[in-house]
Amino acid sequence: MVENTYKTKLVEYAKKNLKKGYPVDTLRIALINQGYSRPTVDESIKEAIKLLASEAPVIKEKPQIEHEVVAEDEVPVVEVKKSFWKKLFGKK
Repeated sequence: MVENTYKTKLVEYAKKNLKKGYPVDTLRIALINQGYSRPTVDESIKEAIKLLASEAPVIKEKPQIEHEVVAEDEVPVVEVKKSFWKKLFGKK
């Protein structure tokens, strides 16, 4: 029971600092240097990563990016550019 709360605190600590943007290796080294055991630290970090992944929103579709070239007089410019290889070998 004591180990469970001990590990829970490490998981919450890792989760909080991963949200802040700290690298995983930095957290691992810092916790080991503070006297925590390596297996407990590794398990806690893995569990924190799983919890963060489960909380992340799921993106269902990719956004469509559209663009157009506009001249100075606000008229869209429709220009088809040849690829590099077509320019190089002169093929249509």
